[in-house]
Amino acid sequence: MILDRNKALIVFSGGQDSTTCLFWAKKHFKKVYALCFRYGQKHVVEVDMARNIAEKAGVPFEVKDVSFISELSSGCSLTDSNIKMDEERIGVAPPNTFVPGRNLFFLSIAAVYAREHGIMNIVTGVSQTDFSGYPDCRDSFIRSLNVSLNLAMEEQFVIHTPLMWIDKAETWKLADELGVFDIVRNETLTCYNGIKGDGCGECPACKLRRRGLETYLKIRKS
Repeated sequence: MILDRNKALIVFSGGQDSTTCLFWAKKHFKKVYALCFRYGQKHVVEVDMARNIAEKAGVPFEVKDVSFISELSSGCSLTDSNIKMDEERIGVAPPNTFVPGRNLFFLSIAAVYAREHGIMNIVTGVSQTDFSGYPDCRDSFIRSLNVSLNLAMEEQFVIHTPLMWIDKAETWKLADELGVFDIVRNETLTCYNGIKGDGCGECPACKLRRRGLETYLKIRKS
């Protein structure tokens, strides 16, 4: 199937970053699709949040079960309720909120899905600026995988990372410019403890999101 440059597929979790990217994609491409994953995450309620947002955005939405990801490795607090979540990164090793292979699997599956649906563009909300110790959020990984996927399937996919070089405050600014600030603030789920909107305020994802929001609100007010 010939890939359509006017179509985009977003790897969509229903969180702040992927929701901002969803509406960024709607601005830049004629047809947008959303692909969500169940991977054994404790905060699986994010799938319902993602479905609701996609429906509101008028975007076709599908969920794939890839629970095998959480079964391949141990020691991840996002998939094992018995493990206490790291509150911050210590040393050079990834925190225990890192899910090994998650973005590798997500983007690889997304590429196969995109090929079958004639979609050239794949969008993901990873960011190196707010690097939390997750090696699969780095620009070098995304570029490398993009080349590998094209070689593996003899295609010309383009992986877009609109947030790669902006921080959380700038991500809030982008959502505001796209006209979806309230949707992102109130209807997304970033919290690792499964609380939508501003979340629990204590997990690493909530702290990062809140710091960015506070910074942006000060800038917007000035």
